[in-house]
Amino acid sequence: MAVSRERTGSDMSASAATADLSGVRALVTGATSGLGRAMAQALALAGARTVVTSRYGGRAEETARHLGGDAVGIAMDVRNNAAVRAGVHEIYSLLGGLDLLVNNAGIGMRTVNPRFLTEPQPFWAVPPEGFRDVVETKVIGSFLVARAVVPRMLEAGGGRVVTISMNTETMTRRGFAPYGPSGAGVEALAAVMAADLAGTAVRVNTLLPGGATATGMIPEDISVEVRARLLDPAIMGPPIVWLASPQAADVHGERIVATEFEDWLQRRSP
Repeated sequence: MAVSRERTGSDMSASAATADLSGVRALVTGATSGLGRAMAQALALAGARTVVTSRYGGRAEETARHLGGDAVGIAMDVRNNAAVRAGVHEIYSLLGGLDLLVNNAGIGMRTVNPRFLTEPQPFWAVPPEGFRDVVETKVIGSFLVARAVVPRMLEAGGGRVVTISMNTETMTRRGFAPYGPSGAGVEALAAVMAADLAGTAVRVNTLLPGGATATGMIPEDISVEVRARLLDPAIMGPPIVWLASPQAADVHGERIVATEFEDWLQRRSP
């Protein structure tokens, strides 16, 4: 499974995508669609025993069946501390531990403005309950799940946490409240977690696609030209598999962009 230092970035990306993650136990929150599903699929294909979560247990179980192998689907509302604690307890009972947490759960702009790309609305037009739901799912959810998992990782002697974020331009883009602020908040949280865990055996990193992706978060009325430029969610596969592999054992506090992953890997080579 070792990646040769003489390989090109492209070769290393290919190796990451096909790495053997047998024995790795992974949790991907919000993994029934979009980026979460793509990452869960990549991890499962690499041999990781993967747990996927959703607010709705049926959807999580259906996704797990689609992934096959030892994949498990459980209900977990990441906004609710009791639900998170119960879900993490169930996961540890089933798997005996976790080696990788992917904090991915989130909801997009469509929940507050279905036409946000063609008809952006100002922040004062956003319903307070819609703003709260987006921020609670992404920021509070990442905090609650990491809070439940990381102490167990520390006790077990190590682990990896990957927080899924977005382009910095999206965070401050016109008409992108509350989605942009939720991305900024989760990045700040990831940076604080990395600082708090410096010197420990738990690694914390941030991963983002590097552009808009073809997921359910994109409005249906976008033009054919715009749709053609959307990234395939599968672009998240190689970096998340690599971050779960032994090659990433010393990677901590990094912000990795999936579209630039091959170049980033190449820059790390001596």
